[in-house]
Amino acid sequence: MNPVQTVRGLVLGLVIAAATAACGSSKEPARHALEAVHSAVAAAAPQARRYMPDQFSSLQTQESQLQASFDKGDFKQVLADAPTLLNATQALSATATVKKEQIVKAMTVQWAALVESIPDSLAAVQARIDVLAKNKKQPAGVNLAAAKASMADAPTLWDQAQQSVSAGDMEAAVEDARQVQRRIESAAAALKFPLPTGPTA
Repeated sequence: MNPVQTVRGLVLGLVIAAATAACGSSKEPARHALEAVHSAVAAAAPQARRYMPDQFSSLQTQESQLQASFDKGDFKQVLADAPTLLNATQALSATATVKKEQIVKAMTVQWAALVESIPDSLAAVQARIDVLAKNKKQPAGVNLAAAKASMADAPTLWDQAQQSVSAGDMEAAVEDARQVQRRIESAAAALKFPLPTGPTA
């Protein structure tokens, strides 16, 4: 069940709790309402914190205020405020999901461009390093040590990026690929080695 569906289920549970409160003491329904809010915020947190951080921070503040009302014994206030907070959580979760989908779509386009250029550039720069490493004297302006340092973990990062794609984490894949691209460009600059035109990070 995705975060939006989870929150919707909690909203329904809160309606039932409110109905129960009308028949007797409001403490237990208020406790259930508070727990529903905590669960909803927790379910929304992974995406909302990442894609809507300011709005999620505001949501957490409201959650703390609801907890404070319960701790003071103001159960009616909890039952009055909880539905609004649950609806806000549901809306934020839905918005964060849409934003994530948009970002992943954009990242997929970037990945296609990066995967088109990085393997050849990586191989070309490494080949240039290997050639220059055999020379006793380096061409003017070439910093072989800097190039080697830039390329040291580039192959590992590239493997990691491809593993992230296989795991379905396009954002992590593109971030790692961008780092590889930056390392390639840095090494090429140190070698005075022209790279084919391609995407930049």
